Amino acid sequence: MITKYMTRVFVKFSPFGKEAKTARLIMASVPPKQRILGTKMVQELITDPNQDPMVKVTFKDKKEMEYNLRETNFEELSNLFDTHSRKLKIVETIQNQ
Repeated sequence: MITKYMTRVFVKFSPFGKEAKTARLIMASVPPKQRILGTKMVQELITDPNQDPMVKVTFKDKKEMEYNLRETNFEELSNLFDTHSRKLKIVETIQNQ
């Protein structure tokens, strides 16, 4: 997963639910160096079973992507985030020329 263009990652999940694996994989995919350089990581644990687990990512262009963790798996989320990151990479390449 391309994390260079992420500025904030918010993950809300139940540690005992089926979605916990996806949430942990998302949090683990952001390398420690990226966290030091400015990507803010926020985790919130759900205690109420009626709340939906979710992931919300904010990119450098201020675009926010929010998904329900019960409806998507890690591979789908990774592909969705990578698609937008590739667009930002192309824009960055064009601006640097």
